[in-house]
Amino acid sequence: MFMENKTIASKTITQDEILLASLKLFSEKGYFNTSLTDIKDAVNIKTTSGIYQHFKNKQAIAEELFDNILDSLSISIDDIRRRNRKASEQLREIVDLLFKLTDEAPEVIQFLLVVNKKEILPESKLLLETVPFNKIRRVIQNGIKDGEIRSIDSLLAYNYFFGIINHTLSLVLSGAFSKPADSYQSHAWQAAWGSISKK
Repeated sequence: MFMENKTIASKTITQDEILLASLKLFSEKGYFNTSLTDIKDAVNIKTTSGIYQHFKNKQAIAEELFDNILDSLSISIDDIRRRNRKASEQLREIVDLLFKLTDEAPEVIQFLLVVNKKEILPESKLLLETVPFNKIRRVIQNGIKDGEIRSIDSLLAYNYFFGIINHTLSLVLSGAFSKPADSYQSHAWQAAWGSISKK
């Protein structure tokens, strides 16, 4: 028993443990309602100094989380684009990924799509200007060029398509839709693709 207490008191915490605990807390309680003390308790360390060894403040944690999520998403989009030639196939797989993440790692999608990034990180780029979302816009631009997607402004097409997808995922995350995201995926895809596809 004494050894267990000593282990907790002197436990060294990794950056990943802090990030995972913070992501869970930010998605459950909200960024502004989560304190460093909450994070300290979640990772089971005695003082917040263990957090300061990795991050200078809560905002730095949020910034690292966004960067990690966006990097992972960017890598996944590259893989999807390599596997599929047509814009419709690429968009379909991107939608599959977002719906899967909503069911399997809801805190990631909550943090990515629902949390107001500009409130937390006022100096950061808009989500639409980040690398993975620029890649998605390129998919749409290529779809327009190849005649799969209607000849409209690519940003407008992006807005139509992802407006439907993101709103559906937000309703699942908020609990307004009672079933898992997977249950709504087919209808959301049809509506989203139907809003931009060349008839």
